[in-house]
Amino acid sequence: MNQSGSVQNGQDDNVLVITTGGTIDKVYFDALSEFKVGQSVVGELLREAHVEVKYKIIEACRKDSLELTDHDRLHIKQLIQNTQHRQIVVTHGTDTMTKTAGILKSISDKTIVLTGSLSPARFAQTDATFNVGMAFSAAQTLTPGVYIAMSGQIFDGAAVKKDRNNNRFVSV
Repeated sequence: MNQSGSVQNGQDDNVLVITTGGTIDKVYFDALSEFKVGQSVVGELLREAHVEVKYKIIEACRKDSLELTDHDRLHIKQLIQNTQHRQIVVTHGTDTMTKTAGILKSISDKTIVLTGSLSPARFAQTDATFNVGMAFSAAQTLTPGVYIAMSGQIFDGAAVKKDRNNNRFVSV
């Protein structure tokens, strides 16, 4: 699935958003009493936020991050290496986000920001909108490298871990 956002003010900035699934895109199936990764809502979040910067969305996969394989991570890396875009946001499940950041760290000529959420974007109270907004801005303003944007902070992708006990990311 590819989507493109339109430019309303003539800006020629161009952000590539790669979606992989994760909690941000989970849908709750009440009849089954379980969550499944659904179609990405990132395009909807950007439209609702009236983002005027040109962007393109590519779906790399639709998986919980615990189900991502090394093959999936290499596919994400190849998508980034093969694009002309220099500003990249990757939506990703939080459990293995740092592992994917580690795979991407060898890409030194692009600004790559991974983000996700601790609750699904479809929930009324979610951190998804804020995190995607932070990542989108960070991709446009930071120097090339790999970063993680979560909970109001930008972390070096190689110096961060998920603190599962406190359900947040911390520098290491």
